[in-house]
Amino acid sequence: MTQHVDVVVVGGGQAGLAAGYHLRRQGLDHVVLDADPAPGGAWQHMWESLRLFSPADHSSLPGRLMPAQPGVPYPGAGHVVGYLTDYEKRYELPVRHGTRVDAVRRDGDRLLVEADGGTWRARAVVSATGTWSRPFLPAVPGRGVFTGRQLHTVNYRRPADFTGQHVIVVGGGNSGAQIAADLALADGIEVTWATHRPPRFLADGIDGRALFAVATARRRALDAGDGDTGGVASLGDIVAVPPVRAARDAGLLHTKPMFSRLTADGVRWTDGTRDSVDTVIWCTGFRAALAHLAPLNLRGPRGHVATHGTRALGEPRLHLLGYGDWTGPASATLIGVGRPARDAAHDIARLLRGAAEDGSRSAR
Repeated sequence: MTQHVDVVVVGGGQAGLAAGYHLRRQGLDHVVLDADPAPGGAWQHMWESLRLFSPADHSSLPGRLMPAQPGVPYPGAGHVVGYLTDYEKRYELPVRHGTRVDAVRRDGDRLLVEADGGTWRARAVVSATGTWSRPFLPAVPGRGVFTGRQLHTVNYRRPADFTGQHVIVVGGGNSGAQIAADLALADGIEVTWATHRPPRFLADGIDGRALFAVATARRRALDAGDGDTGGVASLGDIVAVPPVRAARDAGLLHTKPMFSRLTADGVRWTDGTRDSVDTVIWCTGFRAALAHLAPLNLRGPRGHVATHGTRALGEPRLHLLGYGDWTGPASATLIGVGRPARDAAHDIARLLRGAAEDGSRSAR
């Protein structure tokens, strides 16, 4: 049976909940469809030692501050899951967990959302599926012949899983640095950190608070027609969170230039030398999870959907939220998603009310 609703939000993580909060404030009938069976979004799948870049009071969704985690200046992933679970219940957001959306299609003056739990006919759709479900693996020579274990950031949980092994961590971003540090600080693990270029650490005093301010200032400058300040990328790539700092200061966090290829039992470096390796962990990033939007034929050359703010240029009934700066400055962060979620809800409300007024005039 097809259900009718004003707005369908696809994804029940932090972006989907922020969208639901603002749609509720606009008085719009909506449903949030989430593939995960439980609340918490991608945070429930993170590794055990992960910590936020910012204190709890700078990591909050609209309407409710994240409570501090006693004795922990930067909360862990489990604390975030608890916060998102409470947020969903506190605002009575209509989230349907365990409902995976397969496709969004045009259906006359509506969008048809097809999911494994039913079909919804909506006047507007907010896509907030994030990137966690679409890990990126680079095309490195020999990846198919390596007989050891290969996993991505999404599969990493704890150092104890690698005791007695030689592990290569690939990737010069935050996840690569944090996982390399996590392993290096544990006993009985040989760690090699491979990057395409030397890692760029931000100054030790910079955390998510400063990064959000810089990202916001860049967006304001661009919107005003001023020069590009470079934003966060101009400062560096890696936040020196306490475990990363500890491993670095202990001399445990060194990098080698990226290997030229994988072999059956290890890697060959660019100088021709070889190392035996048990496990390769690919900390090589993610891509936006947008397969459900394929029937709309909106994706551009980089896989992004062209947007004005959060609104898709090729389909004004569709908004994209939380995928990165192209859908709002810092919109892939807890604190950063609130403003673009509010703007999307306001835009949708204007669109739907305008359509209702046009229909009323036509009926006269």
